[in-house]
Amino acid sequence: MTQPKSKLWLCGALFLLSVPGIDAQQTTPSTAPDNTKVNKRDRAEAQPTADQAKNSKSDRELMQEIRKSVVDDKTLSTYGHNVKIISQHGKVTLKGPVRSAEESKTIEEKAVAVAGSGNVTNQLSVKAEKADH
Repeated sequence: MTQPKSKLWLCGALFLLSVPGIDAQQTTPSTAPDNTKVNKRDRAEAQPTADQAKNSKSDRELMQEIRKSVVDDKTLSTYGHNVKIISQHGKVTLKGPVRSAEESKTIEEKAVAVAGSGNVTNQLSVKAEKADH
């Protein structure tokens, strides 16, 4: 005999509520995202965004090669590893927060090494780490 879907759903919901460690407060961030202003800037129509990256094989390979170079550099912060790399017809735009001007320069150099001089626009912003209080 099969149970109606509503009973199964109710049983599943009750199970999740009874599991230790699952708490709605744990999934709610206690601080606002630190790149909200950057995200608003990046939504401007004139600004290239990741969803506008071209799907041509050469642009995909360009983005992949730059991403691999960035991720392989273990001296970069998590922010540095997660910058947006957008390629449109061989022109690369770098976006997102990084931890220092030096990190921004390092990522830009990696992109230039792959895409070539004059083909990289660096729009990375420096987001310093918050001091502990």
